[in-house]
Amino acid sequence: MKTLEIKAVKRDGFGKKAAKAYRREGLIPCIIYGNGEEVAFTVDTKAVKPLIYTPDSYVVEIEIDGKVEKAVMREVQFHPVREQILHIDFYRVDECKPVAIAVPVRLTGNAEGVKIGGKLALSARKLVVKAMVDKLPDEIVVDVTPLKVGQTIFVGDLQFEDLTFITPATTAVCAVRVTRASRAAK
Repeated sequence: MKTLEIKAVKRDGFGKKAAKAYRREGLIPCIIYGNGEEVAFTVDTKAVKPLIYTPDSYVVEIEIDGKVEKAVMREVQFHPVREQILHIDFYRVDECKPVAIAVPVRLTGNAEGVKIGGKLALSARKLVVKAMVDKLPDEIVVDVTPLKVGQTIFVGDLQFEDLTFITPATTAVCAVRVTRASRAAK
């Protein structure tokens, strides 16, 4: 899994007034929790843009006043009108425990149903998986070659070593939809 390094500064001020002051300075209030302790800190807005505005998932190495913490992003809060990042929650990663994270899906191959006029539709762009940190993949690659018109691949159909899917097994990943052209080809 890809890793992103972010420098952070421990914060003293809490509450609405302090958070607004940090945001005016171009900083985002954040918190990292897990293993029984919480640390509040701020990061530069520009430093987290590669983490937030991407379909990829990352393990984040946060350097807080010289101490490096490994974490995954849990939640991001945005301003409802301005799309400004208001707050980020990180979850501390333990090397000995599995972690749950959303991983992007990539389709490969040329589906049989598409060759005769069907339309390939990706239903789930990300799937939530659970695995040890060193076993987490950058993406989940799904081969769509055997799909015919009207067929669907569900999460329950996917088999990956060292991965447990948290997303329900009945969730559709992708399907070849029926189109007028495919009806005529039958």
